[in-house]
Amino acid sequence: MVRVRVLIMSRLSNSSGVPTLCYVTDRSSLPGVQTAGATAALRCRVAAAAAAGVDWIQIREKNLSGGDCVLLTREALQLAASATASDATPTRILVNDRLDVALSEGAGGVHLGEKSLPIQEAKRLVDARGHQKDFLIGASCHFLRSAESAANGGADYLFFGPVFATPSKAAYGPPQGLDRLREVCRAVSIPVVAIGGVTLENAASCWKFPLSSRYCANWRLDQRSINRRSSRICPAW
Repeated sequence: MVRVRVLIMSRLSNSSGVPTLCYVTDRSSLPGVQTAGATAALRCRVAAAAAAGVDWIQIREKNLSGGDCVLLTREALQLAASATASDATPTRILVNDRLDVALSEGAGGVHLGEKSLPIQEAKRLVDARGHQKDFLIGASCHFLRSAESAANGGADYLFFGPVFATPSKAAYGPPQGLDRLREVCRAVSIPVVAIGGVTLENAASCWKFPLSSRYCANWRLDQRSINRRSSRICPAW
């Protein structure tokens, strides 16, 4: 599982200097949870993340059916709305890959992989539906060229990595490292979220150059650790 900070658009400008925290779901990684109970456990994590003030929650459950993804997204939106104070900005729910689900359920955006629907086509479909301008389209990138292409194609933000070594990103080869992350941040004008092996201990190294967004990761989070890590990241900003 995962977490991140970025500033949400209009709102995607980082003028306040405050990073945005984003929690990326993965029910298969929940410790001690059998498959039958994983979705229920995930709902608890989503509620806890929203209550802790996490800004974005990305629903990333690749093996769910379309119908189950709709139900999970709908429940996440309801949980986020109920957990948000009346004077606070609601936690934004993003849906991984499934633009159809994001649009039908009124989510805050969609996150596209490098093999997903092309960004320009996604933007066309969003515009055709007359969706709000605040709907975000993000893209995962693992190379400078793909980051530039996504930015030129109209992405609102990027995930770039893995920056550090992490088992969850081993399929993408050796980590990109901070130098490549710096190159991407300098090459594009949209927010960049550093992903992969970023922890509370090494996150500060990603903040030494102009990142529009920050990423912290921990695949084993209970409610207390969500609250604790959220409180440790946010006051520093």
